[in-house]
Amino acid sequence: MSKLPFIDLPGILSARGTVRLPGSKSLSNRILLLAALAEGETEVRDLLKSDDTDRMLEALNLLGIKVTPAGEGAIRVAGCGGKVPVKSAELFLGNAGTAFRPLTAALALAGGSYRLSGVPRMHERPIGDLVDALRHLGADITYLANEGYPPLQIRPGASNAVQTVPVKGNVSSQFLTGLLMALPLLDRTVTVEVVGDLISKPYIEITLATMRRFGVDVQRDGWQKFTVQAGARYHSPSVVYVEGDASSASYFLALGAIGGGPVRVEGVGADSVQGDVRFADALAAMGARITMGPNWIEASAAADGVLKGIDQDCIAIPDAAMTLVPVAAFAQGPTRLTGIASWRVKETDRIDAMANELRKLGGTVETTEDTLTVYPPTDLSTLHCAEIETYDDHRIAMCFSLMTLATPLRILDPGCTAKTFPDYFEFFAEVTQPVPVIAIDGPSASGKGTVSQRVAEALGWHYLDSGALYRLTALAARKAGVDWQDEAAVARIAAQLPVRFAGGQTFLGNEVVDDQFRTEEMGIGASTVGALPAVREALLLRQRAFRQAPGLVADGRDMGSVVFPDAGTKVFLTASVAIRAERRYKQLIEKGFSAKLQEILQDLEDRDARDAARPVAPLRQEADARLLETSALTIEQAVAQVLDWSGNRAS
Repeated sequence: MSKLPFIDLPGILSARGTVRLPGSKSLSNRILLLAALAEGETEVRDLLKSDDTDRMLEALNLLGIKVTPAGEGAIRVAGCGGKVPVKSAELFLGNAGTAFRPLTAALALAGGSYRLSGVPRMHERPIGDLVDALRHLGADITYLANEGYPPLQIRPGASNAVQTVPVKGNVSSQFLTGLLMALPLLDRTVTVEVVGDLISKPYIEITLATMRRFGVDVQRDGWQKFTVQAGARYHSPSVVYVEGDASSASYFLALGAIGGGPVRVEGVGADSVQGDVRFADALAAMGARITMGPNWIEASAAADGVLKGIDQDCIAIPDAAMTLVPVAAFAQGPTRLTGIASWRVKETDRIDAMANELRKLGGTVETTEDTLTVYPPTDLSTLHCAEIETYDDHRIAMCFSLMTLATPLRILDPGCTAKTFPDYFEFFAEVTQPVPVIAIDGPSASGKGTVSQRVAEALGWHYLDSGALYRLTALAARKAGVDWQDEAAVARIAAQLPVRFAGGQTFLGNEVVDDQFRTEEMGIGASTVGALPAVREALLLRQRAFRQAPGLVADGRDMGSVVFPDAGTKVFLTASVAIRAERRYKQLIEKGFSAKLQEILQDLEDRDARDAARPVAPLRQEADARLLETSALTIEQAVAQVLDWSGNRAS
């Protein structure tokens, strides 16, 4: 995905289809490191292509590990047999915890000098418990900034005969994972004793299973003691496949549960080594219908269409559990997630982030240090469009995409999904059905507003008069004493425009302003402010927020070209300038306004010229829009033609 500042997601009606999952991030980086440390050459297939794996591959390259393409997306890793070739290097690992923690452990026991750093957030993620354990084994590690946090300087350590090492297990399972994966580099038997409760046990199971694939069998005494015997060495399994990412599966399974389904994910299933497949159990507890095969899982809505809130201990599914937050908004009754203290030391403080962003949409959330409770709205229509901050956290972006089953929204920095799922939004679009749009563009006084309203009424859809928003912006600027040409000031007004449509009336704040913004002067103002790029940008999300189920009919100058480029039906509705002038003249006279036909004609000609010449979204018929010339048509005929083109009929 390109580095876009945002992506606007339309409201969606339903979800259905099949997704072939990308490789697991957790498995990919474990396999890459063990292949690098093993004796022999390993061909890795179905490797995840993401920021996290890119950081690991860059690090291995700097450490002298040869990695080459092997055809059809596979790579070949030439193992070093436990002897890291390069003994001095500086490694930048971004925000990849699955690379930073295991590499810290392996390099601390590799007998070289290495500097490990990352992005600012990585320098806020604790690593002290792992460093303490490594120091216990004789490693020489120095904190280069804050005690207990990266960046780190590693130097050759002193050899000792310690055979038991303690490590805390209640902050991150990656500490124990890194330690276990590094122990075969030593020439003695070492037992790791976990201090306190061990969180995220399924991730330790992934580590143990991956080590076994490379020939090292860790002896385990419950979840408190893990022993790696002297003489244990990694050996290449020759070819290894990376399972699909079970955490990524959660978004699509959730789509099936709240969007009707069925949605099937392929690449994980009953035979998966990843604990996050248990996310499906949580959905089932909420009432979703779940079926599973050895390498696939499928989710559909509850038999009665109603999901129910649950109390869920998330210790076993810390990453996938985040997806229960948006699911809970569609359930009946509160959902309480417990055992999620580790969320606070991930890519961001995920407890606060999820709560803050759901509240932006109108959700009700309560949090403690290690719990989060969602109280779903009694009416989903009370949720509203908003900008979702992603905090450079891929899971925030993907979780909130599910909220489009209730409202359109804007995801800021959508490229953050590249950490684990670069093509996520493309996959998302393939299995979702967006709210349909009929976009009707055309010049002023062409009749598009009347036709659009009649089409919306016939279908029972929502209606957007985009011109009204520009007129209201011009009116609000006039009331605030702001010149229409002052782009920055008008854009600020547009971004905060307190407009609402209710009971056939238009409100600006608490004031009914229909008579004020429908004047010819405000028409000129709309054309003027509409030519300002910053104003159009400020109003873009506000217009897209009208895309609500069951459908939207939108009229304006750029509905089909800019605001709703994916509209299923695009119409360019026009009439001769003389006919349009006569229509406008009759409208004004009927409303009791004084008017002169020649002045209206001149005004329309001037406005057409301005709209056609403006640099941003000029008025023109798009290549995929149908031309509807209404000079000789009645309103009824024009409405019937639009309905026919859209494939819809009056309900």
